[in-house]
Amino acid sequence: MQLLSEDSIRVWIVPHLTLNQRGPRPKQPLERIVQTIFYKLKTGCQWRCLPLKTFFEGKPPCWQTIFHHFNKWARDGSWQRAWNHLLKANRHRLDLSSLQLDGSHTLVKRGGQAVGYQQRKRAKTTNMLFLADTQGLPLACSQPQAGEHNDLFNIQPLFNDLCTSLQEAGIRLTGLFLNADAGFDALSLRSVCQSVEIEANIRPNPRSQPVSENYVYFDELLYQQRVVIERTNAWLDGYKALLVRFETKASNWMALHWLAFCGLFIRRFKL
Repeated sequence: MQLLSEDSIRVWIVPHLTLNQRGPRPKQPLERIVQTIFYKLKTGCQWRCLPLKTFFEGKPPCWQTIFHHFNKWARDGSWQRAWNHLLKANRHRLDLSSLQLDGSHTLVKRGGQAVGYQQRKRAKTTNMLFLADTQGLPLACSQPQAGEHNDLFNIQPLFNDLCTSLQEAGIRLTGLFLNADAGFDALSLRSVCQSVEIEANIRPNPRSQPVSENYVYFDELLYQQRVVIERTNAWLDGYKALLVRFETKASNWMALHWLAFCGLFIRRFKL
């Protein structure tokens, strides 16, 4: 199993992790702590089952210490800041000929925030939206929503948040093409795309009400690029902690995704 190198973590992640201005500083190198958290993300093991002696010399910290740092950095936005900086510094590596929008429902085993019963899966799930480039590299994810809602629930504020994430990474929205399947064919999404000057290429849904003629254009050839979102899903599935949600806090669940995005990007381009 390949983990992120200490050098990559030291360059791209550690500078964005907050430290207490008062009180004791961590006794262990931050890159080792992050590497241990990444091991949990990659293998999906329980926090209490982390092989701490593998990552730390001498007397290792307890697993509660590792979780404390992860939880703290999730709460103060450190993981998202690290991802935004990594994306901004390497946005020239992206293929933005089109963006791919998709949603996912993840099974939830312990309950918690943003959890609801999904009739189709007959289980409790969490719903999230994802944006990826034409290579399949994930760019942003939305706040988790309870699973009883479909992908269009609360779509306008959620999509605006996705757009804000791209802008914070220095990505201009004007003129970008957005591919989405028929499940996203709604005037609410098309309107918000128009407001930020994104060209919405959404497959028309024959079961939905007809929309204004201003929104009916659909490019089948461009839409074929959307298949790369399946590559995105496959790459994220390689992080076992994302297959089933055990984190009860929504902020921790999102933090695991930000770290997975960092891991995919760093390993993809050998940064």
